[in-house]
Amino acid sequence: MARTVVITGSTSGIGLGIAKAFAAEGANLVINGFGPADEIEANRKGLEAHGGKSIYHGADMTKPAEIADLIATAEKTFGGVDVLVNNAGIQHVSPVEDFPIDKWDQIIAINLNSSFHTIRAAVPGMKARKKGRIINVASAHALVASPYKSAYVAAKHGIMGLTKSVALEVAEFGITINAICPGYVLTPLVEKQIPDTAKARGISEEQVKTDVMLRLQATKEFVAIEEVAATAIFLASDAARQITGTSISIDGGWTAQ
Repeated sequence: MARTVVITGSTSGIGLGIAKAFAAEGANLVINGFGPADEIEANRKGLEAHGGKSIYHGADMTKPAEIADLIATAEKTFGGVDVLVNNAGIQHVSPVEDFPIDKWDQIIAINLNSSFHTIRAAVPGMKARKKGRIINVASAHALVASPYKSAYVAAKHGIMGLTKSVALEVAEFGITINAICPGYVLTPLVEKQIPDTAKARGISEEQVKTDVMLRLQATKEFVAIEEVAATAIFLASDAARQITGTSISIDGGWTAQ
């Protein structure tokens, strides 16, 4: 029987890459995120190529009621949620004294609070079925900090704490919860950061890539979306059933320093 996988922020970037990886295994998918309607529909259809079903739910990750409906829709459509991947995220780069208050609130809502709301809604069904996998796409910034990203770093550190706490609560119900902590992946989210970071630091955009983003990644390479997706597939497998409440870094050696 095909597993049902809910992935927030899965209309582009890492989330879409994870959706494609689960689709290749024949999973039923609930994708979510923003973007042009025709692109979302094309991606949704493409995910069905391997036999699983795919639906789109446009829940706004700043609105708890819509997030609850996302999980309820998945359960109603497919009979339950087997794997929950919390991937939705945004970024803003600014010195703390100039950090826009509305941007702080938005980043905390999307990057941290939304994961609480999805987990809160999905856990009862997982407990009842005595199985489940929750995967939080965090960041190297869940473990270490960088300047000018106070909201993002705070949210990602919060995700790590949430991961550990929930893991202890659900461990005896066959449910695992872990955080994947990628270094820099060249996604649309990261691409958007480059001009802002260049402005904040007074350097060129190329210098942002080499001297800021890849400076601490010992491999001097960006992480591939497919590498993050493969880790999610592993964490959702039976082989990973004793891995819970922890982080897996995919950061080219960044946090080894």
